[in-house]
Amino acid sequence: MKKLLAMSLSLLGILFFQACEGPAGLDGLNGFDGLDGVNVAGTTYEVEIDFTEANNYSDIFDFPNTISLGSVVLVYRLSGVDQGRDVWRLLPQNYFFQEGVLIYNYDFSIRDFSIYIEGPLDFSILSSEWVENQIFRVVVIPSNFAGNRIDYSNYDAVTIMLEVKASDFVSLYPRNK
Repeated sequence: MKKLLAMSLSLLGILFFQACEGPAGLDGLNGFDGLDGVNVAGTTYEVEIDFTEANNYSDIFDFPNTISLGSVVLVYRLSGVDQGRDVWRLLPQNYFFQEGVLIYNYDFSIRDFSIYIEGPLDFSILSSEWVENQIFRVVVIPSNFAGNRIDYSNYDAVTIMLEVKASDFVSLYPRNK
């Protein structure tokens, strides 16, 4: 009798779980041609900054259009060139010197973003390679993509996910210029 009851409960359990479905996924976005795709036009920017005492080692930039709440802003610094390819590193970045630490960092709101250097370091001792002609790329990840499982520190993976090409980056200029 115990075997019959155990087998009946097992069969009932299998039937019960067979009818269950997993959680529903998010619908894709419709592309311009009506096919599923990504529409993130105008959400990538490139800026150049000279960090000086005059600008308090920072610059602020206005987004051409307000970004939506919940969007994520990523900032990458051009940290070098390797075999002819640009090397982009996600901020914040820390560089250690004998005299202290240099940190490239940023913050953002739905209207603007700022990029700055900070750290326990006298910035006046830095050579020009650390403070002049610094190139940054800013990528706005729409709120419906923010949960995607991707390594956001991997610039190439992010631009591939968003189907962004180098020519898609719009140059922005500091608010104070």
